[in-house]
Amino acid sequence: MEEQKKLYIGNLEFGITEEELKKFFAEKGITAKEVKIITDKYSGRSKGFGFAEFDTEEQAQAAIEALNEQELNGRKLMVNKARKMEPRKDNFGGGRNFGGGGRRKDYGDRGY
Repeated sequence: MEEQKKLYIGNLEFGITEEELKKFFAEKGITAKEVKIITDKYSGRSKGFGFAEFDTEEQAQAAIEALNEQELNGRKLMVNKARKMEPRKDNFGGGRNFGGGGRRKDYGDRGY
C-alpha cells in the first residue's frame, strides 16, 4: 500500500469486522480499495486499529475529512495518513542478564 493513499484508522471497537467498517465508509460516501483490521497473531482479537487504502490521494484526503472523529459503535474514530512502521527496539536491554552465566567471574579477594 502506498503511504500517501493509505490511512490509519484508530480507536476501533474491538468487535468490528472489516466488512462492517467498509459498510460504515459506504454510508459516508467513501469507497476504500482495501480495508485491513490489525489482529493479535496469537488470539486473533482485534488490536483496535486498522488501515484503509484508496485509489488516489484525493480520495484518501476526502476520507480523512469525512471520517475523522466520527462515531462508530460508541467510539470516536481517529483517521489520519498512515506512517511507515518504525523499527522495534530490542526488548532484552535495560540491564537484565539474559546472556547466561549468572555468577560473576571476578570474585576479587573473597577467597573463592
